[in-house]
Amino acid sequence: MSVWNIKSAVIPVLFRACLFSLIGLSLLCPPGFSLVFGETPAKSAKPGVETEPESDAASGKRMLDAIKYLASDELEGRGVDTQGINLAADYIAKEFQQAGLNVKVIEEGAFQKFTINTGSKLGPVNQLELTGPDGKTIPLQYDQNFRSCSFGGSGKFDAELVFCGYGIDANDLKYNDYASVDVKDKVVIIMRRTPQQGDKKSPFAGAHGISRYAALRYKVSTAFGKGAKAILFVNDVNSTQENKKEAQELEQDAIEELITASEKWEKANDKKQEEAERELKKALHDVQQARQVLKDAKFDKLMEFGYAGGGDGRSIPIAHITIDACNQLFKAAGKPMLQELEQNIDKDLKPESFVLTDWKAKGEISVEQIRTEIKNVIGVLEGKGPHADETIVIGAHYDHVGYGGEGSLAPGSTDVHNGADDNASGTVALIELARRLSARKTPLPRRIVFIAFTGEERGLIGSAHYVKNPVFDIKNTVAMLNMDMVGRLTDDKLTVFGTGTAPRWEKLVQESAKAYDLKLSLKPEGFGPSDHSSFYGKLIPVLHLFTGTHSDYHRPSDDWDKINIPGMQRVVGFLEEIAIATAENPKRPEYVKIERPATTMRSGNRPYFGSIPDFGGEGPGYHISGASPGSPADKAGLKAGDTIIKMGKTKIDGLDDFDLALRMFSPGEEVEVTVMREGKREKLTVKLGKPK
Repeated sequence: MSVWNIKSAVIPVLFRACLFSLIGLSLLCPPGFSLVFGETPAKSAKPGVETEPESDAASGKRMLDAIKYLASDELEGRGVDTQGINLAADYIAKEFQQAGLNVKVIEEGAFQKFTINTGSKLGPVNQLELTGPDGKTIPLQYDQNFRSCSFGGSGKFDAELVFCGYGIDANDLKYNDYASVDVKDKVVIIMRRTPQQGDKKSPFAGAHGISRYAALRYKVSTAFGKGAKAILFVNDVNSTQENKKEAQELEQDAIEELITASEKWEKANDKKQEEAERELKKALHDVQQARQVLKDAKFDKLMEFGYAGGGDGRSIPIAHITIDACNQLFKAAGKPMLQELEQNIDKDLKPESFVLTDWKAKGEISVEQIRTEIKNVIGVLEGKGPHADETIVIGAHYDHVGYGGEGSLAPGSTDVHNGADDNASGTVALIELARRLSARKTPLPRRIVFIAFTGEERGLIGSAHYVKNPVFDIKNTVAMLNMDMVGRLTDDKLTVFGTGTAPRWEKLVQESAKAYDLKLSLKPEGFGPSDHSSFYGKLIPVLHLFTGTHSDYHRPSDDWDKINIPGMQRVVGFLEEIAIATAENPKRPEYVKIERPATTMRSGNRPYFGSIPDFGGEGPGYHISGASPGSPADKAGLKAGDTIIKMGKTKIDGLDDFDLALRMFSPGEEVEVTVMREGKREKLTVKLGKPK
């Protein structure tokens, strides 16, 4: 399940593993346990109406084996930039084919291929110099006094320089580094972090001392929105001094240890002399090492290329220069040094921004985007009868977060995140359901398209790509049924989203659950953090099945031994009945527009807008897959496929820019929004709502 709107897991892990083989070891388990993992006894998964009966044990073993493989270290957490995800795709395609599905409905066989950006690498040309009047030049050398930033874009620039303090425009704090300067088509110099660091009473202290205004993404979005040509970041002096202070404290600690060791050595008797001498030599070595570190250390460190992640190639060029290079520039331009400017800002929270008259930044930054081919895996079960041209999509995403990083909830971990529940469970359930439905003696009246989506963890990319490039007419797609994290059924509880997206859903869902003793939590909304959202944005009724979050969510500990296979079998049987009923009903489900805000946008203290992001959108701007019914965006006429490129006077190049721009306005305020719609610019007026 995508992390972009799910809170970190808080539910304790309740499951214990019971390991035994098929032959003769069942006595090792407590009475009532099934042949597979899980604390609750297996409740028989009711077979489909016309399928040949199969023992729960046989299907359970098959599903467990599949979970073990998809969640194995060999598959590298199924990250979109790993070889493991390709192994997973091959496996799913093979299983689809063996289940009896048609895996040759498109040119690439089972694979709907496309490429996405999965990172950045340094390009061939990265150079920068600062030029002034009378031919004055301050040349900068890569890796010594400047470095390109991976989260920026590529491009050449030769433009006037403007110092913009911390690069903050905070209406709520009545502080604006841009108030007295025009940065349109200029190169801006911006200090990192925020004013009054270390002061807990500062308005910039934020929650737990962390301010969102310190974020690099915030500073980049702000500068871009105001029309900057390029950005030169420079470390704030305060942070470098703190780094030096820490090194000095380590040196002092080493000296104190040396004094203690010396005193111990002087007092040691013959028996303890050798031990005391070893401790003295070690303490002396530690002092020498600490002093060498203090002497050689560069406390004004340039950001490593790759720090703060990669961009999408649409941003302006960004580099990081040293404090020394910045001070050379300021001295040559007759301006105060960086430390003095920082102190002045800290004193009264008044900006110290200025234009560096007659000084320009000239250079070229080259950051290349790493494009990676990814693929949805598609298998088709054709229908027969007057509605055979109508399609029901059943889906589950098969990607996960690889070795961690941005999507992980285990900070700093580089272990394989196996994703057994998220979403090897949904993938295996999808394969099992395909096997059951294709085993029917009589074809279903409607076509069933089984899709294992890729890129869900990056923002529903695979499903967004499919609805834009459907294999079968999207207008004839009558429903989408989705499974994401269905491997931890606990106390028989299953959450079903989308029950309000068609009038018939609630009754059908409740009736179907009875045979499987499921305790349902029904959620009417059609938008949410999984692939069903892409289809609901196309006015298609949806259902999404979810057994709940847990403390292993998006962590390396989400492994196969915690999966409840009997619970999964019941979920599959439950969805099988819903799929059959939907396929056999002569009438297609009627789409219902849910009049409640979607939970797919970021929360926070900013006005309510109501757009639904399209994370698969290509090109500049903030792409949307729709607007929440009844939201300000919906009432203003925004719709799926629109790309927001301007909000008020602020340029928008992505979701971060949009989120930042939205915070500049107040609830109830009307704002002009410029969108690109089918290649043409359109202006719409949105009356913003109260924060949700």
